[in-house]
Amino acid sequence: MSADPVIVLVRPQLGENIGKAARAMLNFGLTEMRLVTPRDGWPNPSAGPAASGADIVLEQARVFNSVQDAIADCSFVYASTVRRRDLVMPVVSPEEMADGIHAQPGRTAILFGAERSGLETEDVALANAIVTVPINPEFGSLNLAQAVILLAYEWSRRSDLAVPPAKELEPPAPQGEVEGMIRQLNEELEAKGYFFPAIRAEATRNTIRTIFTKTGWSSREVKAVRGIIRALASPPRPR
Repeated sequence: MSADPVIVLVRPQLGENIGKAARAMLNFGLTEMRLVTPRDGWPNPSAGPAASGADIVLEQARVFNSVQDAIADCSFVYASTVRRRDLVMPVVSPEEMADGIHAQPGRTAILFGAERSGLETEDVALANAIVTVPINPEFGSLNLAQAVILLAYEWSRRSDLAVPPAKELEPPAPQGEVEGMIRQLNEELEAKGYFFPAIRAEATRNTIRTIFTKTGWSSREVKAVRGIIRALASPPRPR
């Protein structure tokens, strides 16, 4: 099983953006953030409120003096950038990046650049591949947290993140129970003169049967509907 990727923010500027990136990370199960020479130093008091509870990410964040130091223990590095670089290296999609991370036996890092300038060519050159998010070529304006959340989400789709278990489906009711419900309904409708004119009665009964046999009722649901029919057919209860 591969290790979770490390998120490396290279020369981030605003504490608020670091906090928002931490929030994006924790939403998808990532907790290891590394900061390369943050402009306003670290810790940054503006990061906490922006993280909206992702304190574990900020508390464990580590600061490095260079990209090389930040990725020294990583065997594969992706550089997130929307701009073309004059470098000969693979360019992959977020889906391909996620597949690659899960296939890697060692640590993997994803580099994100500063808010205004992104990653420098020298930073990208330290990576093994560029990962590019397909966005509008006429408006390539992802902010730092948006870029982090897009790639973290794509990674999480292949992870073992805990998700709410799907509600266990109830077994379908035996056919006899469904038939009993339909028969009860028909009897009450007959008593109310619903099947009129008589020439249409059989077609109407068939329509009712189709409605009530194609939904896959459970025994609990059949009992509930039969209770509703009884209530509608009975005299009102005194209040």
